[in-house]
Amino acid sequence: MTNPATDRTETTYSPILSSQAQGWENILVEQFQQPPGEARCDYSDEHTIYLSLAPRPIRLLQIQGGKTHTGLYAKGDISVTPAKTPLFARWDQDDHYLQIRIASRFIESVATEALAMNPEQLQLLPEFRIRDPQIEAIAMMFLCELQQENLGGRLYIESLANVLAVHLLRQYAAAKPHLQTYEAGLSERQLLQVLEYINEHLTQDIKLADLAQLLGISQFHFSHLFKRSLGTAPYQYLIQQRIERAKQLLKQTDLSIMDIALNCGFNSHSHLSKQFRHFTGMTPKAYRVN
Repeated sequence: MTNPATDRTETTYSPILSSQAQGWENILVEQFQQPPGEARCDYSDEHTIYLSLAPRPIRLLQIQGGKTHTGLYAKGDISVTPAKTPLFARWDQDDHYLQIRIASRFIESVATEALAMNPEQLQLLPEFRIRDPQIEAIAMMFLCELQQENLGGRLYIESLANVLAVHLLRQYAAAKPHLQTYEAGLSERQLLQVLEYINEHLTQDIKLADLAQLLGISQFHFSHLFKRSLGTAPYQYLIQQRIERAKQLLKQTDLSIMDIALNCGFNSHSHLSKQFRHFTGMTPKAYRVN
């Protein structure tokens, strides 16, 4: 499943930014700005998170799960609507918010693989106007990726989605799971296996699921163990290796910067340039000249 699908939405507003065309799996992130109005939403296969981005508090009426909440929503306030829970909302001022829809099948998969939970007994609870710094931080990282046209890549998005899923399960499930902890990282054999795979597939769109599958562990635990082993997240290591290969090609070949970008797994000249400047402090062209 590439993107969650809408089941029913009335009084639909078009997002000003959307991950719909980005190819993000299991999650849809959209930014909205809309005038006073009302809306009804009902997603049977996705859990939905709303994060207020409004510069001034707005009065909002929400009805979900048989409960009603009326109050002022300020920037940073969050609501959670589980799958199969109809939501009605009415607001009396211009509203600005981020909507995150995460596939319920993905949540169930994370619950089973990372937390040893029974997916048939899984239930998320609806929440009105809560504060959750971790959800807010993850949501803003998703928004930053939208604004930068997915600069961090698929591996980064999948890592964020897994962290968000585990957090939802730990904080908002009716039955709280027990999260295993690991003091050590990956074994030397496991680490070498993963690093060799990354090196051989630098030009491809490497998925977090591919790396975790190599070792037969969940994506969440793989990310945790990899970072414990190397001190950096999988997506950061991948970008670093792509930059190192780009350096070699810039110095040792006459390939155009566009060709080098494609040969190193970047989707455009500008994508390479942004990451190259971030890691080296200079543009690819300046690096080649110097």
